[in-house]
Amino acid sequence: MTTHGPVMPIWSCGGCDLPWPCPTWRQELRAEYAGAPVSLALYLGVCLVQAAEDMPWAPAGALHRRFIGWARQVPEVQERRTAAGPGEPGRDGRHRAG
Repeated sequence: MTTHGPVMPIWSCGGCDLPWPCPTWRQELRAEYAGAPVSLALYLGVCLVQAAEDMPWAPAGALHRRFIGWARQVPEVQERRTAAGPGEPGRDGRHRAG
């Protein structure tokens, strides 16, 4: 991990000064929690609750997108590698029509 941790109570990144979690930290979190999406969601949920307490003026939806919303999205590079082609099983185990 790098220095891209949160600077509280404003929740900016200590490494690049972007809103935390910044793109670099998100990438590092994806790597650290690879194969453990529930653990990642729990960690981010705790951060979200603390940020909501520190920044009561911030809209709840914006905080949710910032802290949790990105975690369910598959990174573009990984998505291309894991996308099933015609006739191959998709992520849900069903075969796609070819």
